Amino acid sequence: MRKVVAFEFLSLDGVAESPDRFFVDWDDVVDASGSALIATQDAVLLGRRSYDEWAGFWPSSDIEPFATFINGVAKYVATSTPLEQEWANTSVIEGDPVGFVRELKDRPGGDIGVHASISLTQALLAAGVVDELRLAVAPVVIGSGRRLFDGLAPMRLEPIRSLTTPSGYLLVDYRTIG
Repeated sequence: MRKVVAFEFLSLDGVAESPDRFFVDWDDVVDASGSALIATQDAVLLGRRSYDEWAGFWPSSDIEPFATFINGVAKYVATSTPLEQEWANTSVIEGDPVGFVRELKDRPGGDIGVHASISLTQALLAAGVVDELRLAVAPVVIGSGRRLFDGLAPMRLEPIRSLTTPSGYLLVDYRTIG
């Protein structure tokens, strides 16, 4: 069975919204971690807001290796309205996103990534379909914005890896305990 791996950039106080406000000065260790993460993924789940932002940016980006990855990978978007922007290899999730993800996990393939999409990540965590949570925590307190874990029930996580990078970012990987 495939794994669902949720990846989020966070501030030290847990804010995930608008990471471009605080995730600005990373190093080669952070880059290498991101490259290793996407190397195992052959599908990505996105929420509607993230899709709209990313579809306007990544198709013309030269930020590698992520641009090549995200433009070529199969993308599944959780939305109840038609997409306004086209982007290669994109499909809309018909019906319940949680049910879709459960079915997708049963198909052959690599890891399924959930990138950026706060609401979708929260819904998938709440439903217990996320297998691993990978966080890149910036050494800054933002103070306001949507936090990844707001509104979620308590959950147990098993640490897989933790690493502090030369520029002070904390990379932490957890396995969810169901």
